[in-house]
Amino acid sequence: MTNADGSQPRPRRRAPAGAAVLREDVTEAIRAAVFEELAAVGYARMSIEGIARRAGVGKTAVYRRWRSKLHLVLDIVSAIAVQGLPAPDTGSLEGDLRLLYEVTARALRHPVASQIIPDLQAEAARNPEIAELMQKALREGQEGVALKIVAAAERRGEIRTGVDGELALDLISGPLYWRSVVIRSPKPPKGYLAALARATAGALRAL
Repeated sequence: MTNADGSQPRPRRRAPAGAAVLREDVTEAIRAAVFEELAAVGYARMSIEGIARRAGVGKTAVYRRWRSKLHLVLDIVSAIAVQGLPAPDTGSLEGDLRLLYEVTARALRHPVASQIIPDLQAEAARNPEIAELMQKALREGQEGVALKIVAAAERRGEIRTGVDGELALDLISGPLYWRSVVIRSPKPPKGYLAALARATAGALRAL
């Protein structure tokens, strides 16, 4: 068959398939399955096969998005660390800190999170790669929010400019993480988060 001008027609290109088109609903189903699988069996026993079965997809659908279960878990941890925390803008340092603590405390008390985080910490103690990537993922999320709070407080004149960012991050993130994740205390008593925000704001002013 030839064209009207006598030339040979070009072969039609097939639409890309497989990895070229990643459906968002499948991606979200896999992410949800990771949380469920981690909570059910832990990181060590978790497998791509189990995740795929729980998500109702084939293993290839998982491997198209992540090359290993480690990268899958750390990608999700990183996304939560960055997107799961607010960038508070209440108009005051103490108000920003209190809002951050309220949201973080609720997230850390979630049944799935309370199972997953200690499990990943245990794996990080045995696996340097997990330790490095998990630290990077969590730190980037916490650091981004903490530095925004500090920068806003500097602009409002609540704290001096040029405070030590590393020390500020430790002051903001350390106490609640210690209470909720390390010693795994139950829900903070009434007034605790407000008192923590007040104390942290005072510490940042003293820097």
